[in-house]
Amino acid sequence: MFQGLSDKLQETFKRLKGKGILKEADVNEAMREVRVALLEADVNFKVVKDFVAKVKERCIGQDVLESLSPAQQVIKIVHEEMIELMGGATGKILVASKPPTVILLLGLQGAGKTTHAAKLANMLKKQGKRPLMVACDIYRPAAIKQLQVLGEQLNVPVFSMGQEPPADIAVASVKHAYQNGHDVVIIDTAGRLHINEELMDELKSIKAAVKPHEILLVVDAMTGQDAVNVAESFHKELGLDGVILTKLDGDTRGGAALSIKAVTGCTIKFAGTGEKMDALEPFHPDRMASRILGMGDVLTLIEKAQESFDQKKTREMEQKLRKQEFNLDDFLEQMQQMKKMGPLSSLLEMIPGVGKQLKDVKIDEKDTDHIEAIIRSMTFEERRKPALIKDSRKRRIAKGSGTSVQEVGRLLKQFEQMQKMVKQFSSGGMGMFGMGKKGKKGKKAGFR
Repeated sequence: MFQGLSDKLQETFKRLKGKGILKEADVNEAMREVRVALLEADVNFKVVKDFVAKVKERCIGQDVLESLSPAQQVIKIVHEEMIELMGGATGKILVASKPPTVILLLGLQGAGKTTHAAKLANMLKKQGKRPLMVACDIYRPAAIKQLQVLGEQLNVPVFSMGQEPPADIAVASVKHAYQNGHDVVIIDTAGRLHINEELMDELKSIKAAVKPHEILLVVDAMTGQDAVNVAESFHKELGLDGVILTKLDGDTRGGAALSIKAVTGCTIKFAGTGEKMDALEPFHPDRMASRILGMGDVLTLIEKAQESFDQKKTREMEQKLRKQEFNLDDFLEQMQQMKKMGPLSSLLEMIPGVGKQLKDVKIDEKDTDHIEAIIRSMTFEERRKPALIKDSRKRRIAKGSGTSVQEVGRLLKQFEQMQKMVKQFSSGGMGMFGMGKKGKKGKKAGFR
């Protein structure tokens, strides 16, 4: 995510840290590099000009140049201004005082409206809501069917009336939601290859008919300034309440994320970070700024872990670690729960300092599939007592998993090292993951 921009900014600040005392000339040079980095990331040139001017004005103040760590002060200022640039606070959906809350999704063809209607419904369902998705795209072939298939996957009902006028469908859907206890209505509208009067008139008629509480525009982050221009046009005609920025997990330079709020005044409320139905998350400007500047994003990592890990199984695992009973079955289970959190490369980016160190390391997600295949090719006894696995068993496991004897041996060696580490932590003063003993009575310490 924003790898090119992140690398250039971090390199600029690294040079500043090498200077004991900062002069105004040093700040000017750094700001020139920041300006170039932002422009190369396809950030709107007016936004870049204003951003650099604000940062520079704050950086050449006496408090910064005469501080003990001026470089860190500069980074702090850039971080704060970047948060402000992306909207400051995290945007939230306006909830109707009297249900249902009506959300109108807009966007051009190919932006991912239908998919993100389902992702949004899935997110709200997890929050205890009872969403209803509405098929108002009557033009694109199979658009209605696509929404219905996604609805079946998520167990979220879909309201449709075939080829009836979209405004009539929207009105009927809100009535249906009220009568059947749905507290959120998500309307998936038709897109076009480009903005035209016919599209805008149809969307205006839907807006007038149902008076939505939220009008959200779905835009592709990979289109850069085109996404900003689209947002500006839609906002001018319909008055947007927010933006869903998709494909932030792709080769995104960052221009859209850093420009939309400043150019249109619209808050980015959600970010699409993958193809799976749970790959939608609230857009946090502070966390995004931290990731761009290489500071990591520990809060999002913790939230992903809380969503993905079964609390009961986690407690059971804690007991096994304490008793040093951690086996290959447990290892496999932990690995599967980790996979639910998303690609390993994305998780590592959220750990402060790690993303920078491992930027040139290629992580093959298929390796975890190989490990899973190897463990599943073992017998019940072998998983619990890996010491039983000698040469003949290694050959059988390798053949059964479609891997090599060397790969099986490598996994066993790594697991043996892990067991030693677990034993060391468990018997030591701290305990693994902060789960150790404290005092004579063995009082538990650490996280809860």
